[in-house]
Amino acid sequence: MWKTGLLLLFWGLLTSSELQQEATKPEPRNQPPSGKLDFGYVPQGVYKTLAYYEPGVIGILFHMVHAFLYVVQPNPFPEDLVVKVAKDKFGAIQSEYQKPENIVLTLQAIYYETGFMVCAVLGLLFMVLLPLVGLFFCLCRCCENCGGEMHQRQRKNAECQRGLLTTLLFATSLIITAGVLCAYAANQNLSSQLKGMKSLVSSNLKDLQTFANETPTQIDYLIAQYATAKYTVISDLDNVGPLLGGNIHVELGTEVCPALDGVLRMAGAMRETKEALENVSVSLEVLQEATGKLHFNLSLVRSSLNRTLNDPGCSDEDSDATTAQLCRSIHSSLAQLHVSANFTRLPDVNNQLESVNQVLKTDLSNIIQKGFSSFNGTPGMVSDQMRTVVEGARGMLDVISTNISSFSKVFPLHSSLANFTNFISHTQSKIEDSYPEIDQIDFYRWICCIGLCCMVVLILAFNFLAILCGTMGYDKHASPTTRGCVSNTGGTLLMAGVGFSFLFSWILMGVVTATFLVGGNLEKLVCEPFHTKQLFKVLDTPHLVNPEWRNFIPGYMYNDSDLDLTVESFYSNCKNNRSLYSAMRLDKVFNVTTLLNSSLYTKEVVKMFDSVKIDLRGIVLLESEGKQSLIDFSETGVAEINYAAYLEEVNKGVTQVDLLSYANELEAQTDLMPKGPLQTSLKGHANSLRQIHSQLVIPMEQAMKYVRARSTLNQSIRLLERTASDLPNKITDVLKSIEAAQYLISQNATHVVIQETEKYKQTIVGYFRQYIEWVRTSLTMEVAACKPFSNIVDTVEIVACSFLVDSLNTFWFGLGCCALFLLPSIILSVKLAKFYRRMDTEDVYDDIETIPMKTAIGNWN
Repeated sequence: MWKTGLLLLFWGLLTSSELQQEATKPEPRNQPPSGKLDFGYVPQGVYKTLAYYEPGVIGILFHMVHAFLYVVQPNPFPEDLVVKVAKDKFGAIQSEYQKPENIVLTLQAIYYETGFMVCAVLGLLFMVLLPLVGLFFCLCRCCENCGGEMHQRQRKNAECQRGLLTTLLFATSLIITAGVLCAYAANQNLSSQLKGMKSLVSSNLKDLQTFANETPTQIDYLIAQYATAKYTVISDLDNVGPLLGGNIHVELGTEVCPALDGVLRMAGAMRETKEALENVSVSLEVLQEATGKLHFNLSLVRSSLNRTLNDPGCSDEDSDATTAQLCRSIHSSLAQLHVSANFTRLPDVNNQLESVNQVLKTDLSNIIQKGFSSFNGTPGMVSDQMRTVVEGARGMLDVISTNISSFSKVFPLHSSLANFTNFISHTQSKIEDSYPEIDQIDFYRWICCIGLCCMVVLILAFNFLAILCGTMGYDKHASPTTRGCVSNTGGTLLMAGVGFSFLFSWILMGVVTATFLVGGNLEKLVCEPFHTKQLFKVLDTPHLVNPEWRNFIPGYMYNDSDLDLTVESFYSNCKNNRSLYSAMRLDKVFNVTTLLNSSLYTKEVVKMFDSVKIDLRGIVLLESEGKQSLIDFSETGVAEINYAAYLEEVNKGVTQVDLLSYANELEAQTDLMPKGPLQTSLKGHANSLRQIHSQLVIPMEQAMKYVRARSTLNQSIRLLERTASDLPNKITDVLKSIEAAQYLISQNATHVVIQETEKYKQTIVGYFRQYIEWVRTSLTMEVAACKPFSNIVDTVEIVACSFLVDSLNTFWFGLGCCALFLLPSIILSVKLAKFYRRMDTEDVYDDIETIPMKTAIGNWN
């Protein structure tokens, strides 16, 4: 029955009560569109048991005992031997002892126990021989032998012998004192650790209660967190336009947006062309007006100079040769008095400007914005066409919620846990009821151990009092027959100690031998293998418990002994606070993925999204009117403008020669002529040139109006030249690009739609997978953490090994030390008593011959 209940408990840990009502469901979390879900932290119970024991100072004694046991038994743990004996269950060994394999097995056991057996034999010999020796010793002394004769020979080194024996006995007594203190400390430690044992047991039972109480809460939390996945899916379904449609928009935008941007740039080029043509027209008028005035004035000066140079004073034969030469030089330079940049000969751009204005009557920018708006409406179009799928998916989520709610009714978790809790409470009650009996047994044990220690203490009391009396009552001038009462009392106490040593030592050795065999073997065969985990290997030996079971835990619990579940793995997983689901390998018996049946739900999702048909043919990127506007722009004649002529005139100076320099040169040449009307006329012309330079040329070079006009003309012409460069081919490329983008949307967008729909579908399915994976991980790592079970094992080890076995071993170790050193104590006490007790006779020496003579002093008196 308890096996069935435990199975129900383990299986029940995976399910719980119904999901909370809608009012108590967690609010949908604001999750990123396709991010990782945050299911929070599974509520964890706090286990208070600290299954760790630090012995403190007495740990030094424990280590000494362990070292002694290693000397006695250095052989490794006999794993094979233990396994064979356990499999045989001692039956065949007892009934068929004569078989060779059983003899070998017995010899192996004897070999392993050699150290213990030798010590046990020595202990038995001690127990048997010491009382016999004591009996014969007493009889011998009664016959005044073995030191019973009350006579002491006088020796020169008597003082030295007395001091040496006293020192050795004192040292021996100190060692015996240390042994009895060790035994007493172990005795007290065992009694004091009972309180710790009670607190450990109580803590373990409370942890089991916590385990039973927290597990349903954790399971409920796992089931309730389906709402997180559900609301995230709902959020993504509600935002199918921005998510799915947005991704489709982004993918198509890699080709569509550059095409629309090309048209948009061309629309900007149209406006820039219009502005440039207008600037050319205005700038050309300003510059033509200015150069016209300059040309007119220079023509007048040139005509006047020409007339003046035709004066008879220049060309007459009677005129001065120098004057004639100067006149010829001036006449030859008149060709320089011309305007350099002649803007009047440049053709206007009015026809092109009119054509561009005609093209711009069609608002291409607005048409392009309509194309952008139509393309940017992809998310809304997708949202409208996905409305049916979204509604179906929402209904499927409600069905999944209902199915998960029904899972909690599959197993009677609460009743199983209630029975488990009752079992814990009943066990705790029985344990607490046994505490008084345990305390009483411990009290009797404590009394017995104290009695044994008191035996040793009594002997030690005789020894120390004897040493004290012998030392305090010592008189070096007194002869053996005249020793004082105090010294004699010391000798008597020593002999009393010897007598009690013979009476008690065999009892002490009997207790030591028995406890040594029990405690030492428990340490070597149980405690030490537990620490090295060799004990687990023995328990996990295949076919150990049942010949048909490879692993007895799964064989007993699940009738599947091939399942990889061992005692060591269960203990290690619980030690690491893994979940019971993982430690007991319940995944092989009760698979949570199958329980949730996620494949069925994902299939439904796949079917829904595979049926999606998204039609984007309603998107129009560029209307025919916009295309015609581009074609018309290529035919405006902008490419026919003579840009080279414009740039040539713009780059020229105002005049061919610097008028101010020319006027100064003219005046310098005039100064070489004889004074007269000719000279005066030429100087007047030089002044006219200076006036033209200051009134016309300088303003044209410096006035903002002309400078700006010239600059604007230069920039506009260069802009127009760049725009007009290969304009028809550029427009053709833009039209081809927009046609290709339109064809992609209308005809070839299916691939992109399928690709992005698959990604969106995987995102939705991924939420379910995340939830299931989180549930699996939580069941493996967090839910029903089985630390209390490993704590129970550790507590048993602490109580059995650290509290009981270590204290027991330390007790016999100290008591055995006392028993062994009672032998030298007996010998030393007997010898030392001769130096303390008052003798009946003594040795007397003749002063002349120094020949010793035995004298009966008692008869003289």
